[in-house]
Amino acid sequence: MWIATMALQTRGVHLDKWFALHFWQAGDFMPWQIVTYMFMHDFSSVQGGLLHLFCNMFNLYMFGALLERMLGAKRYLVYYLVCGVGAGIVQELVWQLTWVGDVASALGVSAAEAQNAINAGQIGDLADFLNLRYLTVGASGAVFGLLLAFGMSFPNLKMFIIPFPFPIKAKWMVIGYGVFELVCGTQGMMSGVAHFAHLGGMLFGILMILYWKHTGVIRKNDYI
Repeated sequence: MWIATMALQTRGVHLDKWFALHFWQAGDFMPWQIVTYMFMHDFSSVQGGLLHLFCNMFNLYMFGALLERMLGAKRYLVYYLVCGVGAGIVQELVWQLTWVGDVASALGVSAAEAQNAINAGQIGDLADFLNLRYLTVGASGAVFGLLLAFGMSFPNLKMFIIPFPFPIKAKWMVIGYGVFELVCGTQGMMSGVAHFAHLGGMLFGILMILYWKHTGVIRKNDYI
């Protein structure tokens, strides 16, 4: 998908228009994007796109392969997709809460004035603004769900995480990632990253695990 995106955009075909996740009030939003966005990655540049793709696929291989053997292929697929879709849903909710303020900032007016202008249909290029500004791609949300499941399965497993020169237990790695994403998201740090989508993947991951344990799909003596 990444290669196709990079290749076709040189011919004027933009797969992100159809398969990246757009804000539900944007003109380019399609229902299937809540699934397809997690199979696409950054297409703004070759270098940035490769880094985005590599990081997600490396983590998917490192943590996903083990979890798939534990859960079985079918449950693993369900879990992965639930985390990815959940991440997209959370991202949509965050957009819903912030888009009026972003429009106000872009226009240099108050939030109330922006809302009035939106309601009156006085912002002719609003659809283009939403299509360009509210767009998410990548498997990161689903991958963060895998990190959560790994941390719950092997909480005391010691791991070496770059750049730390000492081992860190898996449970502290997961908690640290969660806190880091929360701080970045609430403080506006690393604005090009969908921090709340990452948290959404973790949230839906733990909800899925708790549901499976409640219904007996995962037994008490299972690892996870």
